[in-house]
Amino acid sequence: MTQRHTLVVLTSPVEGRDAEFDEWYQDVHLPEVLQVPGFVAAQRFRIGPGMGGRSGATQRHAALYELETDDPAAALAALSAAARTMRMSDAMDRSSASAFLLTAAGERVECAGPVVP
Repeated sequence: MTQRHTLVVLTSPVEGRDAEFDEWYQDVHLPEVLQVPGFVAAQRFRIGPGMGGRSGATQRHAALYELETDDPAAALAALSAAARTMRMSDAMDRSSASAFLLTAAGERVECAGPVVP
């Protein structure tokens, strides 16, 4: 059975270029990444406050890329190779970028009943 993984990428736009960053990331970058074998879905998020009011992250945006592969190292190597020809934007602050791979350590658990507000 093919294993699921999540690549978490944390980034920030260059100051004052948020709209350009958002447009490039959503309309150009995500579709290019999803052309890499093993990458099956992606979604972007804005990082908000964490528990206690602070997120702890210095970045302002996160992207979650879903991978379905038995060889995540090969998928990440394919992404690195493809990145050389991807249209990158200088609206992204590259010094802020960080990434890490998550591999499920247990089964997904869902709420069994109605959610009480």
